[in-house]
Amino acid sequence: MTPVKRVLLVEDNEMNRDMLVRRLSRAGLDVIVAGNGQQALNLMREAQPAVVLMDMNLPVLDGWNASRQAKEDASIRQIPIIALTAHAMDADRLNALEAGCDDFATKPVDFPGLLIKIEKLTRE
Repeated sequence: MTPVKRVLLVEDNEMNRDMLVRRLSRAGLDVIVAGNGQQALNLMREAQPAVVLMDMNLPVLDGWNASRQAKEDASIRQIPIIALTAHAMDADRLNALEAGCDDFATKPVDFPGLLIKIEKLTRE
């Protein structure tokens, strides 16, 4: 039996967070949540999720800086990060990759596409 993959969803918008938690859980994933980039870094260290879905526009510490800090931390740099943003411009995709994100998804989220990205990044 394959172990359930733990996903850290970092999203400050309660409606978006609740919808994604429901859909990810229905897809068989174990979902933990953070509301800002600092909480995300703490949970990455504590829970060591298989993948992080990181909103880029967050309070306290935004997703851009949280992703950069995660990739500079030897204890969590191996955890893949998928940037979630409402901005679909090529520059935004490039900025996400430069910040250390491993992939990029625009909001509203194409859920089947997101599941494919999660699967691709968490293959063992």
